[in-house]
Amino acid sequence: MSTPTDPGQGPFAPPYQVPSHPPQVSAPAQEAAPSPDGGTHPGSTPPVPGPAGQVHQTGREPRRILLAVAVPLMVVCLLAGLLLGVLGSPLLTTDRSAELPPTQVSPGPGGSAGADLDEDSVAAIAADVLPSTVYIEVAAGQQSGSGSGFVLREDGYIVTNQHVIAAARGSGGQITVVLADGSEVEAEVVGASMDYDLAVLKVDADGLRPLVLGDSDGLVVGEPVVAIGAPLGLEGTVTSGIVSALNRPVSIPDQAGSTFINAIQTDAAINPGNSGGPLVNAAGEVIGVNSAIASLATAGQAGSVGLGFAIPSSQVRRTSEQLIETGQATYPVMGALLDGSYTGEGVQVVTADDATDTPAITPGGPAEAAGLQPGDVIVAIDGDPVTNPDELIVRIRAHSPGDVITLTVRDGDEDTDVPVTLGESESR
Repeated sequence: MSTPTDPGQGPFAPPYQVPSHPPQVSAPAQEAAPSPDGGTHPGSTPPVPGPAGQVHQTGREPRRILLAVAVPLMVVCLLAGLLLGVLGSPLLTTDRSAELPPTQVSPGPGGSAGADLDEDSVAAIAADVLPSTVYIEVAAGQQSGSGSGFVLREDGYIVTNQHVIAAARGSGGQITVVLADGSEVEAEVVGASMDYDLAVLKVDADGLRPLVLGDSDGLVVGEPVVAIGAPLGLEGTVTSGIVSALNRPVSIPDQAGSTFINAIQTDAAINPGNSGGPLVNAAGEVIGVNSAIASLATAGQAGSVGLGFAIPSSQVRRTSEQLIETGQATYPVMGALLDGSYTGEGVQVVTADDATDTPAITPGGPAEAAGLQPGDVIVAIDGDPVTNPDELIVRIRAHSPGDVITLTVRDGDEDTDVPVTLGESESR
């Protein structure tokens, strides 16, 4: 697994910093007819050119001239039509043997006749979820951006990504939520967690319909999913795909710290602006919050390459409940400093205290209580192999404070299972 670098420059990037306004699409202009003064007037009646290039308005010629021209012309057209009808009929006739009589033709699901939608179809899922999905605009000084979100509770709580509203967080910036009916309401930040890249907003609006948080722990690879959001500011965009992988460790470095996601990977198209929007299953339940995309770009803002990542709903449920209740989220800690330069198998605890006086093993922390020592090599957590520090951190943060995990520690050729009760730290 390659080591992620800065967003937009490494394999993982949060799809944000989108233009505040969607791309403008212009309808074809109505063709304008020349006016007598040489200008144009859209939709006006086109004049009729006369002899020697003169322009005359229609209806100005004597009636006898019109009749003299019109009668012979009608006779010629009639004869030509009869001749073409006889000679051309074999060429214009098509095989209609395969066509159904008009009474037997019916539109498919979602057709113009308004047939009932298959409840498991993408169209039915979209119809159910779109009214609860919102578009989020952020303005803070010279910074602006946009993203997506969804209604969590009917009393006005909305879930999105922390990086969507980060610019306005604590800076007095303005956050505007555009509801599905097009109405705009200002939102306040209830709480946010950079560690889990989740935020909860509050709006004062009536008639909100919340989405149901599903069970991400019950997902299986290959299960169909639908992503809904506002990529590039295009509100109400629906894409579909499958669950490509589960428990995919994703870490996104940032100047203020790193975000760690034990992510759901999907091939449903996710682009800048989809951040914070729901990833739903066939029942229309939220099983993830779209948060990151993999990118092959070396610089700038990348688009979808079929590798999107969502925060599992199990994590969304825990963190959003904490943010609503206290305005602050927490995350589990082990209390050991990991060596990022170690290249052997597994993950190694640093052999000595860090140069910044950070201890290898936190005094009184969970790792010390479990008997871990500086230099110990951890090769698995709960039986699953780990190969780098980020992977181990993601696996730990998928738990809750107080959970007991089992670390497999290797000493030479001997592996020992060590139970560790996770501690708790406040999220940034």
